[in-house]
Formats: sequence, C-alpha cells, structure tokens
Amino acid sequence: MISKRFCPSCIRINQSAIRPRHQQEIAIQKDHKSVYDKVGHHLNEHYFIPMTATILKQYSNQLLHDLNRSYFSPLSYHDQILALKQAKKVVSIQRKIKKHHLILRVTDKGYNFYIGTEKEFDKKVQNFFQDTNAFIELKENPFNKIQDNVIHLLNQIRAKKFILQWQCNKMIPNRIKCQLAHLYFNPKTYKDGIPVRPIENTIHAPTTNISNYLDEIIRPIFDKECQNTTIIDGSSLIQALHQYMRKGLFKSTTLFCTFDIRNLYTMLPQEGALNILVEFLNVHGYTKVKGIPLETIRLLASIVLKENVFVYGKKMYQQVLGGAMGSSFTLALANIFMWKWQKELVRRQDMIGEYYGRYIDDVFMTWNKSENELKKIIENANTWHPNIKLEYKIGKSLPFLDVLLTNINSTLSTSVYHKPAAEPYVVQGIH
Repeated sequence: MISKRFCPSCIRINQSAIRPRHQQEIAIQKDHKSVYDKVGHHLNEHYFIPMTATILKQYSNQLLHDLNRSYFSPLSYHDQILALKQAKKVVSIQRKIKKHHLILRVTDKGYNFYIGTEKEFDKKVQNFFQDTNAFIELKENPFNKIQDNVIHLLNQIRAKKFILQWQCNKMIPNRIKCQLAHLYFNPKTYKDGIPVRPIENTIHAPTTNISNYLDEIIRPIFDKECQNTTIIDGSSLIQALHQYMRKGLFKSTTLFCTFDIRNLYTMLPQEGALNILVEFLNVHGYTKVKGIPLETIRLLASIVLKENVFVYGKKMYQQVLGGAMGSSFTLALANIFMWKWQKELVRRQDMIGEYYGRYIDDVFMTWNKSENELKKIIENANTWHPNIKLEYKIGKSLPFLDVLLTNINSTLSTSVYHKPAAEPYVVQGIH
C-alpha cells in the first residue's frame, strides 16, 4: 500500500477554458438550468412568484449572460500553458492508476489524497463490512419495489389526511430522476491502520425527499430543545467554558475529557432510534409536527431507514443497521438518539456543576474529581448500549474540533488546532 499526502494542495487553473467551445456551451446550459430551477422553485414555493413572471425571465437572461462571460473570459497565455500542463499531468496520473491497479481517494476530514492498491483498499472495506454487520448483500434489484413502496405510503397517508397535499408533493419521488444510491469510502488517514468511513450518495434515491423534509421540520426542534448540551463549533465551546469559569468551578486540578462514538451513523439501532424519536417529540410536548401525527412521522422515518439500498462495486446491499451517512435526516436522528443515550452523563455532570457538551459524535466534559473515577464512569458508559462504543482521552490539554484547550494553573488557554490530517489549499499565483 502507498499512502501519500500531496502537500501543498492546490486549486487548478480553470480547466474549462481549454475545452472545445461546444463542451463549454453544454456546461453553461447545465449550470444555467441547475441554478435557475433552484432559484425559481424557491421563489415560487415560498414567495408565490409564478415561474412565468417577467422578473424571472430577466434573471434567466442575466444569469446566462454572466455564465457566458465567466466561461469565455480568455486566460492569459501563461495560464493557458499552465492549464494544459495540469491537464496532461492529470491524464498521466489516470494512466498510472489504471496500469498499477491503484485507487485515489480524498481523505476523510482533510484536503489531501490517499493512494493505495485496489486490493489493500478493498480489504479495508471488507473489514468495515465485517466489523459493523450493518449491510446485507441482495441477490435481486429491489429499486422498483422500493420506489413503489414510497409512493404508496405517501398516497396512503395523504388519503387518510395525515399529511397535506403540498407535503405529499414535497416528499414524493420523481420517477424519472430516481436511481439507486451508491456507496463509496473515504480513508481516515488520521486513525491508526487507516480505516474507512462509508458515504452514501443518496441524492436521487426514492426516500431522499422524505429524508430532506423530515430533517427540515425536526432538526429545528432538536436545536431548540437541546441547545444547552450542543456544541456548535470551537467558538461556542470556548464561550460555554467561560461561563463555567465565571461560576468559580475552573481550578488548577480541572481535567478535560473528550470522547467520540465509533461509526455512530452506521451503528444506530433502527427500531430503537425510531422509538427514541417519538419519545423525544413526546417529552417536549409535541403530538404533531407541522400537522403530521407522531405515528406518521415514525412511518416516514422508518421508510427512510429501512428502504436504504445501494450499489457498491458490482453488488447491491441493504443497510439493516443505522442510517445512510449522506442522508440529511440521519444526522437529526443520530442527535436525537444521543439525547437519550447521554441523559445519565448529563444528569451526573449537572449534579456536580460540571460541563457536558456534544458535537454530533464528539463529546467534551470537565471534571474536578479523580481521574480514575472519571475513567470508571466513561468505561461504564461504554456498556450502556452494545452498538455504542467510545474512544476517550483525559488530560489538562486536549484538542476539540479546531481548538486546543489547556488548563494552565486554573487559567484557560486556547489556540487554533490544526488536525494532522488537514492540509491547506494553495491558490496558484498568490504569494
């Protein structure tokens, strides 16, 4: 296996400028349609501006003009030569990859590349399949059946008036555009052994519209109800710790603890997560969300989780554990599952005035008792659910997200933290 980081990374000169004109014109038409459709549908849906409105026609013409100007602006002679050299280099790399049976992947949480043999990378993928047992191989293509199931469910709950027609229209899949999701893996070069992270491209999957709508209506509820234990970014963590310090709780002996959940999205128990979703909404006083009864919410969430089929290589798989990392609702569901899982830890921290905060599958805690006692609590938490396993660190100086936090004799020191896997982009011609 060859593992290589290209440092520094660079943004290539505009390659479209050296393409034949007819190829550029095709690209312009695609870009124009993509942007115009999104803007037009947004204005139509939210501001009731008809698609035939004069202002939209004017916008369309201006957009086309701007795209033409952008695409056909000539490069300098120097940049043309550089673009041609870069294009040849890419072709050369492609040939070598094919000749030596290599794979090239963007790394997880980084802007660099991983190069390895196909055989070695496939071994990592198979290890992931075996470790998680989250996927089963299918002998037949169930795509048409899944699409029919999704449409049937939506029409059924619409007929029973559990959802409105506009909600049904928003979630219904487009039969023409629908296609099977496909799976790919990004290598975690920052982890020992370089394991892989699964990513599912579900953009045209039959359940994607349902997933997007559930995320749209449920994520704001989670954000509102769980803001006290949610870390948004490194800056919000620093602000929370300053509040902790103002209470006089930050001492020279204060320890930090960070831990992350291994493969959270993949390891979510499907039925358990659905039950917790309904429990979460009930606990916070919801019997309906946007007029949709909770049992219907559960049905919609269930079909997103359970009708998750994808292609990897030349085989088809169904996910039987967890949700698709790449499906928008999976994040909201994972957060809600963790709301339930972390309750005991949050309760304990609140009782003794310590801080607990979580950013998706990464947790940060403060501690003023013995390190051994903290270890026992974390190791006990590791037994709460068979699918949820923690990897933790304890110390007076720990990184979390993009911040390095250090306790220097009861003074909080913070600095920007650059993960070893992260590499900056270098823009050509800027010094």
